[in-house]
Amino acid sequence: MTEIVNILVVDDDDVAAETVRRSLSKVGGHFHVVEAGDGQEGLDILRGRSDKRLHRPYITLLDLNMPRMNGFEFLEAVRGDPTLASSVIFVLSTSDSDADRTRAYKDQVAGYMLKSAIGPQMVRLTALLHDYAQSVRLPL
Repeated sequence: MTEIVNILVVDDDDVAAETVRRSLSKVGGHFHVVEAGDGQEGLDILRGRSDKRLHRPYITLLDLNMPRMNGFEFLEAVRGDPTLASSVIFVLSTSDSDADRTRAYKDQVAGYMLKSAIGPQMVRLTALLHDYAQSVRLPL
């Protein structure tokens, strides 16, 4: 299956977002990356209230520590919105806290990855996303 998978990167770190974009472009032409600088902008994009467009199917890569609306507030809003509740979300964070990891999984994230573990080996993340998108049926 070679359909395009849209990736929403919700992260206030421009370098992290650009690294994801570059790494995915090296995997092949099957990813379209849209960036949001915080949770509120991410919600606006998902709800169609932004000039940035994201079409289904999509996967969200979410940082936890952001200004204005952090990752946990974003997760709460997404899971509480019937039109967004089935969103596939992976956390990509600097936090190695057991409490943060447990809380994220309680909010039904698909996975929790540390930026420090992924950073130098971004190919691992891109391979995971590529294989995941090719192996599962994402919600429309």
